[in-house]
Amino acid sequence: MGIHSELGEFLRVRRAALQPEDVGVLNYGIRRVPGLRREELAMLAGVSTTYYTRLEQGLSTNASEAVIEAIARALNLSKDERVHLLNLARPGKTKRRTPAKPDKVRPGTLRLIQSMSGTPAVVLGRRSEVLAWNALGHRLVAGHLDFAAPETPSARPNMTRLLFLDDHTRELYTRWPEEARRAVASLRLVAGKSADDKELASLVGELTLKSPDFAKLWAQHPVENCMTGVKYLHHPEVGYLELNFEVLTPPDESGHRVLLYAADLGSAAAGALQLLQVSSDSGKVPRGLAEIGS
Repeated sequence: MGIHSELGEFLRVRRAALQPEDVGVLNYGIRRVPGLRREELAMLAGVSTTYYTRLEQGLSTNASEAVIEAIARALNLSKDERVHLLNLARPGKTKRRTPAKPDKVRPGTLRLIQSMSGTPAVVLGRRSEVLAWNALGHRLVAGHLDFAAPETPSARPNMTRLLFLDDHTRELYTRWPEEARRAVASLRLVAGKSADDKELASLVGELTLKSPDFAKLWAQHPVENCMTGVKYLHHPEVGYLELNFEVLTPPDESGHRVLLYAADLGSAAAGALQLLQVSSDSGKVPRGLAEIGS
């Protein structure tokens, strides 16, 4: 889908989610479709209905930042959603693309995560492909896959693909709908910045065709820069874990992210992570300890 079609779809979805009473608009007449009418949103944003309609139809490609900000306020968009709207409304010039070299993790980043033996760590590329993980990170999120898989670009696992298409990964998350929405929201934000990324478009196309859950969520246009939070897992070896996560981004333009997991000190999850670390070192959970983690 073209960037201007994406803009129109995003505006329509967000407009449909707003009720007149949410924004102080008098509700009158029979509404054939949910949400605000175009003329109501245009009035709230202080632009003409004709101009706003052209934006939704992808016919206007030079909206000013002031207009986009006015529309964002009228739609009650979050900070991340505002950034996404601006990316869609004013995309950068498409550069002539040369064949992309396979992405790879920086040596310094690899050394860093390998030194964090007690902290699960995964390095992700801009499309959520796994560029590297340490032993505990691998054992936590994808122990059923080959540890060396990220080293071969064609064999690299993709965390979003795994979440929607891999049964083992789906069973790992006890709050799978929450995790799925978070993944799609992050991918939407990336897609708004990278309209000409063919590999990203291919990933979205594949997931849309193979996963009705993904297709439904993608159509809802969730947008969020998910940098911190809590993940709820049921690991096949050590049982339930409630883990905090943080996403660190290097100050370059690589788009890489370092995903780190941590348990509260003294918690059951901290004990389970220790057991999992032992299993990462030895290849299995010590006999009798798996029950403690469960």
